[in-house]
Amino acid sequence: MNSLPAVATSIALTGLQGMTPARLRLLLRRNEPGTALAVVRGEHSDPVLTEHLRTRGRRNERPTDWFARWRAELDRCGVAERYEAFLASGMGAVCWGESGYPECLLDDPDAPSVLFHRGDLSILTARRVGIVGTRSATAGGLRLATDLGRELAGHGIRVVSGLARGIDGAAHRGALAGQAGRPVAVVASGLNVVYPREHRVLWEQVATEGLLLGERPPGASPQAMSFPERNRILAGLCEIVVVVESRSSGGSLITAREALRRDLTVMAVPGSLSSRASEGTNELLRDGLAAMLLDTTDVLVALGLDTRRASSRRFDPRPPAAPDEQHLLDLIGADAVTIDELVLRSGLPLTDVAVCLGRLESAGRVERSGGWFVLR
Repeated sequence: MNSLPAVATSIALTGLQGMTPARLRLLLRRNEPGTALAVVRGEHSDPVLTEHLRTRGRRNERPTDWFARWRAELDRCGVAERYEAFLASGMGAVCWGESGYPECLLDDPDAPSVLFHRGDLSILTARRVGIVGTRSATAGGLRLATDLGRELAGHGIRVVSGLARGIDGAAHRGALAGQAGRPVAVVASGLNVVYPREHRVLWEQVATEGLLLGERPPGASPQAMSFPERNRILAGLCEIVVVVESRSSGGSLITAREALRRDLTVMAVPGSLSSRASEGTNELLRDGLAAMLLDTTDVLVALGLDTRRASSRRFDPRPPAAPDEQHLLDLIGADAVTIDELVLRSGLPLTDVAVCLGRLESAGRVERSGGWFVLR
């Protein structure tokens, strides 16, 4: 036992039945790993954890029942065996407060005590945006999530999601397709337990090209509570959380609430009032809890990365002129001209010039005063 590193004990504690993230956090924030092990075996007293078990545990169960159950678990499979399984899994682990623990989670109120990882943790030093949504996404929602993931990745932004079916998977695929795309996935199972199974290839791509994170030990299957617990980590990693599509009681709304609890910006894509997939996003917008997202530029603006105004040239928000439109703009120059003059100067048919001038006027590039056209 003495030859094992301290992290071995922390890793072993994560796998105990009923050792929730909140309980593990109480235990390891107050005790060194060796003392924490003695506490769960009932060999050392921790009044705070005991009170937590008494007030928040199952009915008709005493704290001593929990300690007896944990001691029996550790007798069947001890710290050394659990640590060997971790080493065999090929993943890494870092404990809260240790060197290498993500800085973006250090001050999080619900930071995981042990963070398992596959991939490069330094990825988290870049800008980070969460993209979440329903598993039962529409074709349009999947397309938007893919495009958003690809375009954000192209700006060097790390796309964070949960590797679930639907919007999550689409966002990861988009990020992987983007230039310099290195997505981040937070999962609800052990990192060697692929869920859902059809995402096995995507799972490995994220782990290889990006970063795979979780707080469940090797071999752990996802449980019902693992998903909302996962969502708090996802929110804690992000600067902005984007909800693409969500039903009125979707898990992505849990992520949105966790983001709001951390005073983060939440953005939502508006959808059809008749679409169940947009009920949650429309409610976020209606209640003033989210900013409206119409395209990637909205996210860049929220991050302060919209560089359209960054050059020394005057910023022009109007769409660029087509070649035929630019030809007429050049012919107008600083003059005020009539449509007949433009026909003569351009050599184009009257109908073509009239249509082109109509487009330029609608775009705000020319202005008509009487029969004269001038640049705006």
